[in-house]
Amino acid sequence: MSTSTMTSKGQTTIPKDIRKRLNLHPGDRLDFIIEDDGRVVVHPASVDASELTGMLKAPTKPVSVAEMNQAIRKRGGRR
Repeated sequence: MSTSTMTSKGQTTIPKDIRKRLNLHPGDRLDFIIEDDGRVVVHPASVDASELTGMLKAPTKPVSVAEMNQAIRKRGGRR
């Protein structure tokens, strides 16, 4: 477990192993989320688009623009 000490100004240094695990770099922003049980979860506020590579599977069949527009209309999108 990593620990850090808070200064009188409320500042702290995020331990190196945590920065590495969260892929944090100078200037990155963090989100602090308080869970119902009181735990605080910290995670990067933004994700670099390159980190999204491979998240979506390739479509099994090509879809035409007309089919995309039809799906949007069917789900309540603008006409």
